[in-house]
Amino acid sequence: MTAVDAQVRGCYIDGKWVVPKQDRLIDVKNPADGSSLAYVPRGDKEEIDLAVKAAKKAFHSKEWRTFHPYQRGKFLFQAAEVIREHKEELARLETLDVGKPLNQSAMDVEIAARYFEYYAGIADKIFGETIPVEPGIIDYTVREPIGIIGHIIPWNYPLQIAARSIAVSIATGNAAILKPAEDTPLTTLKLVEFMEPLGLPKGILNVVTGYGHEAGSALSGHPEINHITFTGSVDTGKRVMASAAQNIVPVTLELGGKSPNIVFADCQEELGLEWVLKSIVQNAGQTCSAGSRLVIEKSIKEKFVQKLAAAMEKLSIGPGIDNHDLGPVLSKKQFDRIQGFLDLAKKDGIRILTGGERREINGCEAGYYLPPTILDNVPADHILAQEEIFGPVLTVTTFQTEEEAVEIANGTPYGLVAGVWTENVGLAHRVASGLQCGQVFINHYGAGGGMAQPFGGYKKSGFGREKGLEALRNYTQLKNVALKY
Repeated sequence: MTAVDAQVRGCYIDGKWVVPKQDRLIDVKNPADGSSLAYVPRGDKEEIDLAVKAAKKAFHSKEWRTFHPYQRGKFLFQAAEVIREHKEELARLETLDVGKPLNQSAMDVEIAARYFEYYAGIADKIFGETIPVEPGIIDYTVREPIGIIGHIIPWNYPLQIAARSIAVSIATGNAAILKPAEDTPLTTLKLVEFMEPLGLPKGILNVVTGYGHEAGSALSGHPEINHITFTGSVDTGKRVMASAAQNIVPVTLELGGKSPNIVFADCQEELGLEWVLKSIVQNAGQTCSAGSRLVIEKSIKEKFVQKLAAAMEKLSIGPGIDNHDLGPVLSKKQFDRIQGFLDLAKKDGIRILTGGERREINGCEAGYYLPPTILDNVPADHILAQEEIFGPVLTVTTFQTEEEAVEIANGTPYGLVAGVWTENVGLAHRVASGLQCGQVFINHYGAGGGMAQPFGGYKKSGFGREKGLEALRNYTQLKNVALKY
């Protein structure tokens, strides 16, 4: 399969592209067939130091201090335009890099542009408050930029999350250093390349590629970083938090999920089937907010699940660039993790209703393809219903009462997203109120693109919120001023 010409791409530091020695490069692979897409720098402490110095100098410069909020907004609007001008190239590169179907990558490109537009409109509307203390005192608050923000970007939605990271950092007046995942760094680099001519002061935006245990660790533990945002696994999130704590640096953590779709007997069946399916097969299930648990009322379970299995078996699977319904999982490492869970299901006698076996694709033998899989009648406390599998694998658990449904939904270490399916408005609100998670969708799942909707988790799904106005709290610090007259 012809992908893109493999070439060496550099880190972006202080407005310049920096390419290290040939023996410090990472071979970026196409998940569809294992071919090489590009080589990127294996950045480490040295490159992170350079990026931090550049960001610190730029953040404190007169040029940035006089780069007014409306100018930041104008820059972000221009960035959105540039993204749309190059939408086909970005979508193709995202698909080649991540493996997802081309139409899903096209949506990611549009969402990336909308992040820039959303925060462009906010850049000159970050308000403080006045506080009535007592006569003779004027008391007010000001939201100021934190300083240098380190963003550690995950491999599953690199363009979307790079865009939201850059957009909110610049809107709030910060400097940013991005460390994209070593597996999927290409659209982050391409995005910055397209934005380079737009006139952002040098050093305000930097990108260092590299491995998590080298560049990522150096970034999260750097003493001159002022805030860290991390999206990824719980275990890595713990290390990031511990590293940042050594310097008393705040973190925003968006970690794993084991999100349920809770389906009641009075649901709109066809609508529920459509979204339960979409929520587990999007990006081959490699989504932190994937609807990976079906928690369904027992009286309708058999009919609903049989229809769901039939719909899954109709989906096409193959290289994302050919716009199949499902692309490959990212890598052998990721596939082996999923396979370990499937082996456990077989060992424990859990019925695999559909899927469950690797699919070989002609001409893509080095790709790891797994059809959508249903694990039926999984006990709520079984590890398969408790731990994030991160693949197109759905567990099915039944309930008989509203209280039992909420108990099962809340009965994992995670609390990121939930879907509720019922025509009973009172029931929907009661269930939403009882759920321990950061976001609840009622009679849909993931609508709206998410730019304006605060996103984050309860429990081991992390803390802090990205997206929407709520994200501004993570990227600004509050100053109180009291004037006596």
